[in-house]
Amino acid sequence: MASACARDIVRLYDRHAAEVDTQRGRHLFERPSLDRFLDLVPPGGMVLDLGCGTGEPIAQYMIGRGFTVTGVDSSPNMIRMCSERFPAQTWIVKEMQGLELHAQFRGILAWDSFFHLSPEDQRLMFPIFANHACEGAALMFTIGPAFGEAIGTFAGESLYHASLDPDEYRSLLKANGFSVVHHVAEDPACGGHSVWLARAQQTRRPQV
Repeated sequence: MASACARDIVRLYDRHAAEVDTQRGRHLFERPSLDRFLDLVPPGGMVLDLGCGTGEPIAQYMIGRGFTVTGVDSSPNMIRMCSERFPAQTWIVKEMQGLELHAQFRGILAWDSFFHLSPEDQRLMFPIFANHACEGAALMFTIGPAFGEAIGTFAGESLYHASLDPDEYRSLLKANGFSVVHHVAEDPACGGHSVWLARAQQTRRPQV
């Protein structure tokens, strides 16, 4: 059942895009985490928002702070809302697995989206993060606090979540050229979210 729920995430969110938009409050409780992430991104830098949803309030906040956003989401209906609300930004209908944009970004964000992937797909995402990261780029994602799969509900339908073990996230980040900047599990100040913030390692230039 879990694997079937994981495969249905794309269709579920597209079917209920309007409901997702209505239920998502515009109060930005994530702001402290977002500010910590954006503090690592140069002013006006390009941010890749994976699982951008309807664009409000997170992409909206980043745009308001002067960053350039490329949003990726598997839901055509959600991307349509983003395009209508923020036509000056770039919005792409695509699943994050297997993403190849042939571009690199100063920041990569996967807020409340990465945890809908299966453990196997999550592991495959780390080279994708690395391929889209400039030197020194910030990477932030939310996930569960421990290894496991869970089935919640949204709009009366089953909603899949999964997480790896924290030690495995650390290993995957390190193996793909990221160093952990900040990690907190089930942060009460952020609605109970477990947040990872990492940074792509900067290549040292040879000294002459």
